[in-house]
Amino acid sequence: MIRLTVDGTEIEVKEGMNLLQACLENGIFIPHLCYLDGIEDPPASCRLCFVEIEGATAPVASCRTKPQDGMVVTTQSPSARHLQRAALQLLLSAHRVDCRNCPSNKQCALQQMAKLLGVPLKTKQLDCLASEAGTEFGHPVLDYDAGKCVLCGKCIFVCQQQQGHNLLTFARRGFNTVVGFMGSNDAAELPCPDCLACSTICPVSAIYPKKALGSTSILSKPVDS
Repeated sequence: MIRLTVDGTEIEVKEGMNLLQACLENGIFIPHLCYLDGIEDPPASCRLCFVEIEGATAPVASCRTKPQDGMVVTTQSPSARHLQRAALQLLLSAHRVDCRNCPSNKQCALQQMAKLLGVPLKTKQLDCLASEAGTEFGHPVLDYDAGKCVLCGKCIFVCQQQQGHNLLTFARRGFNTVVGFMGSNDAAELPCPDCLACSTICPVSAIYPKKALGSTSILSKPVDS
């Protein structure tokens, strides 16, 4: 076991964990959006899980950091919070905020992070970069809203790694990056109608069942921690 101190409390964690996972399993919450248990190589794409480590020159992404014996961690230092708020503001600038009409309303990870960090959902400091262009998703069972997607990659991970379907991937580059579908346009040839793991895991309801399935919204689900 590895012993470290987080926010003044000593905790013990198993070897092999990353620092974010270690904190979450000990009831210490660190803002995060793209991390899921089971991801061996966390992408750190949301840039929300910064913490400060005693002796380090700058805050680090906790999902990419391995705990060490004697490590002293602060999850709410001013420098870490500054980076977390800046990252969330950037995410929100590329997200079409329409909470009232969103199935994830009041269960949305972005809403939870905004409340925790004191960041308004609609910021006037940054131009809105949310994509207004439609995407040719081409999925017979699911629809996809690029303007709401925060590119956390959870849908891709559960599709490929947990369900073994390998039907979703990132497409394009930079601000044009979207989630793409690589499968048949015949629903009968897909496992998706009985799966829907990607839409269930999406923290912002950017990927969701078509109305033709008899559902206009995603079932309520808790945001993972």
